[in-house]
Amino acid sequence: MTGDPQSVLKNLAEVSRDGEKGFASAAEAAKDQKLRRVFEKASQRCALGAQELEEEIVNLGGSPSTQGSTLGALHRAWTKLKAVITDGDDKTILEECERGEDVAKTEYQKALEEDLPPYVHDIIERQYKGVMENHDLIKRLRNAA
Repeated sequence: MTGDPQSVLKNLAEVSRDGEKGFASAAEAAKDQKLRRVFEKASQRCALGAQELEEEIVNLGGSPSTQGSTLGALHRAWTKLKAVITDGDDKTILEECERGEDVAKTEYQKALEEDLPPYVHDIIERQYKGVMENHDLIKRLRNAA
């Protein structure tokens, strides 16, 4: 069964927008300046990923959503991050970011299992590597905190 490239890309673009917003919130709340820069860079990486996916959706004749997901586990994970930011320390913020990245990792893994055109699969695979870099960095920082 062939996956619908537009649907898969829209889902991943929404995942990326959620990550962008979540990391931006984390950057605002982090007390450590180095950690703020890490979160800002992760937010920018998510934004660039979403932009690339949205451009490809348009190339396929679709219309991307730029609002992030309104349902699902990733949105809940980033919403929880917002709740802990107000009284959380940097380690707590890192834990919530890691949770959000766990969900993003799962969504990208699912997308890679879809039967998609090779060039779409290549985009997803390349972005998945970026998701894993974000995830692993956040995990290392959390373990060190």
